[in-house]
Amino acid sequence: MSRPNILFVLGDDWGRYTSAYAVDEGKMSVNHLIDTPNVDRIAREGVRFRNAFVPAPSCTPCRSSILSGRYFWQTGLGAILQGAEWDTSIPTFALELERHGYHVGYTYKVWSPGRNPDAPFGGVRNRYQSAGDRFCWNFSRNATKLAANMSVERAKGVLYREVRDNFDEFLAARLGNTPFCYWWGPTNTHRDWQRGSGKNLWGLEPDDLKGRLPAFLPDVPAVREDFCDYLGECQAFDAGLGVILSRLEAIGELDNTLIVVSGDHGVPGMPRAKCNLYDIGCEVALVARWLGRIRPGRVVDDFVNLMDIAPTLCEAAGVPIPDNMIARSLMPVLVSDRSGQIEPDRDYVVTGRERHVARARPGKLPYPQRALRTSDFLYVRNFEPDRWPIGDPGILDDPTQAEPDYQTLCNKTELTYADMDGSPTKAWMIHHRNDAPVRPLYQLAFGKRPGEELYDLRTDPHYMNNLAGDPAYREVLDRLGTKLMAVLTQHNDPRVTQAKCCFESSPYTD
Repeated sequence: MSRPNILFVLGDDWGRYTSAYAVDEGKMSVNHLIDTPNVDRIAREGVRFRNAFVPAPSCTPCRSSILSGRYFWQTGLGAILQGAEWDTSIPTFALELERHGYHVGYTYKVWSPGRNPDAPFGGVRNRYQSAGDRFCWNFSRNATKLAANMSVERAKGVLYREVRDNFDEFLAARLGNTPFCYWWGPTNTHRDWQRGSGKNLWGLEPDDLKGRLPAFLPDVPAVREDFCDYLGECQAFDAGLGVILSRLEAIGELDNTLIVVSGDHGVPGMPRAKCNLYDIGCEVALVARWLGRIRPGRVVDDFVNLMDIAPTLCEAAGVPIPDNMIARSLMPVLVSDRSGQIEPDRDYVVTGRERHVARARPGKLPYPQRALRTSDFLYVRNFEPDRWPIGDPGILDDPTQAEPDYQTLCNKTELTYADMDGSPTKAWMIHHRNDAPVRPLYQLAFGKRPGEELYDLRTDPHYMNNLAGDPAYREVLDRLGTKLMAVLTQHNDPRVTQAKCCFESSPYTD
């Protein structure tokens, strides 16, 4: 068999919002409200992973891990967002594929280089984007503007053509039948998006979300509309994927292409999501299709850390896996005939974070966290519980003022709890922080956290009740804490192996 082409699709802030996962959830899940036929097709004609998690719920450290097949703390300055710099001594799957004859390129986002914008993005050197980036940045805003002079469907079609033309530019640069690796990285699910676009562009009704939101989100109109608009962007992401699948079919390359689709972390601007180690921040969709190698319709329960993608793509391409890729190839899982649990020891993942945006100003320190997730429990270790987990409060608005416009107010909260993106949801919660029903949710979202957290996901799927101090769970707490520290020590996490952790000083805190 010839070496496969590789299409790697990574949605920025996409999380796990796709109708492909609705089958696993109750009828009141959010995923029952959306329609993502192209992601669903990949799952139906390939494999769907129920337990896929990011190594870090922040774009740069997550992508550093995906590229290198290492934990984010093993990627040097790639472990942070602002101030990040790629260490060119670290092998990546993109570099290895290119070295072994693959035509490698990308459109939209691969990495956030920060300190050195001219450095190659982890080896994905060549960008193909001459048709523009209006699909990628502010899809809903651009579609809404275009729809002022044409129908909504025609307006969306203009942006779909951009996706096609950029992909065609990449294909045109290919030499003969050279196998290719194309990274498609749309960011439209990242903030911000057009207010009301979920309904106006996609026909989604905000009030259909009533009773479906996680327990830690206020179930009020402003939040429902905000989440609805995000779901519209998830459908736009799916539609763009459909454009690329159609082109692959048209050129006869679909069935010789390994397709992997996932996201880099959870929804932005929502409490406990992006930049948090709870499921809504770290759990992502993961589907893959490869005709003749992946049996269609499989559903896998193995726990997967997305850093496993790097050695997987190397092995699929017949490229030697670099010795310092400590992640494990998923190839045995992909080509298995079975569903369910394939490899018994894939029964947990470790996630973590150091610094996102809030601590990027000089003198600001990270908020170090690590977590261990199993099928039943989530254990979180907060190494510095006296620090603010989502950034310090900054300047809060006056909640005694008249009800504001939350779309406008959200732009004024960027430096308030700065590790949560500005959003109508964030603005609403800050403004209503003293309301009795909101106060405990506000504290969960923005308040300081204890050194340890433990959640029994069998009875508490929205991780509302911290059991770390419950004597009945002492054995579980000790067991998971010991396991987490063993993994961190084994893989030389500076947070536990260095007397003075490097993340606490220059250049990480510059």
